[in-house]
Amino acid sequence: MATSLDQSDLKSFSAHLRYSDRILALCGAGLSAPSGLPTFRGAGGLWRSHDAMQLATPEAFRENPSLVWHFYNYRRHMALRAKPNAAHYALAELARQKRGFVTLTQNVDGLSPRAGHPASKIHYIHGSLFDVKCTNFSCKYKESENYKDPIVPALGIPKDTLEPAPLGTATTSEAATASLSQVMNSVQKELDISDDRVEIREVEVQDLPQCPQCGKGLLRPGVVWFNEVLPKDVLAAVDTFIEESRSIDLLMVIGTSAKVWPAAGYVDVAREKGARVAVINMDREDIPGGRHGLKRGDWFFQGDASVIVPALLKGEIGDIKHLMQEQS
Repeated sequence: MATSLDQSDLKSFSAHLRYSDRILALCGAGLSAPSGLPTFRGAGGLWRSHDAMQLATPEAFRENPSLVWHFYNYRRHMALRAKPNAAHYALAELARQKRGFVTLTQNVDGLSPRAGHPASKIHYIHGSLFDVKCTNFSCKYKESENYKDPIVPALGIPKDTLEPAPLGTATTSEAATASLSQVMNSVQKELDISDDRVEIREVEVQDLPQCPQCGKGLLRPGVVWFNEVLPKDVLAAVDTFIEESRSIDLLMVIGTSAKVWPAAGYVDVAREKGARVAVINMDREDIPGGRHGLKRGDWFFQGDASVIVPALLKGEIGDIKHLMQEQS
């Protein structure tokens, strides 16, 4: 779907942004979708014929840590292959320029920090693929920004290997040499292990990521799984930002419906403090939850976040292209 901006809406948003001091951005999968990442979200989201939501549980990890780590190592790998898009860079630059700007993101892909988003201005409500922590109850080991790919050698993504032509089929020595040379010089192609027709091996527990501190526990991905509580420090940080704000000028809802708690609650609280709401989403029906939805004076910008967000913020941050070149 082509993305276009209503110029009158763009003008009124830019004018409001110019005088906004306290801004909260709620971000979801639609922010990173233009970077090409698979989300595996919602009903029917499968990975190797497994319901991806069923793999994202403590129970699944206890039952089959090898399979769960294959899934998350694959997601880490795909996230590292992806690049932050213009929306990530635009939000990072706004965070540097607006002291009272804070982002709360549902995304675990690590693209925002790679775009240079200031760490003090962003909170990860679902954790990060690149954090790991020990599963030993008595051990408190945690590690952030672990970008090893693969995280351990046993979880490496398998590659397609060309075989030289059998000796009996090469009619001359030159043909045999050419076949061998083709194999040696070929670029090995990674296999797509999200396809269950591609074989992956069962990794023994001792070859999975191990805790370097206690030496007893397995490391697990530092994401919030289903049936787990949201991180209290993240909720407290956002609550503090809201409580300390005499008023909130602007709430940006980017790539998420914000229909479930706690996001829906933040929409209501921000409105009570005077915020106008700007929604950036591909789906016109995907408006925020809470008691009010969209009101007169709010904005809905439909389309690709990587196109819309830089355009909306351009009046404050300038052209993002040179910033992207500097960062990359």
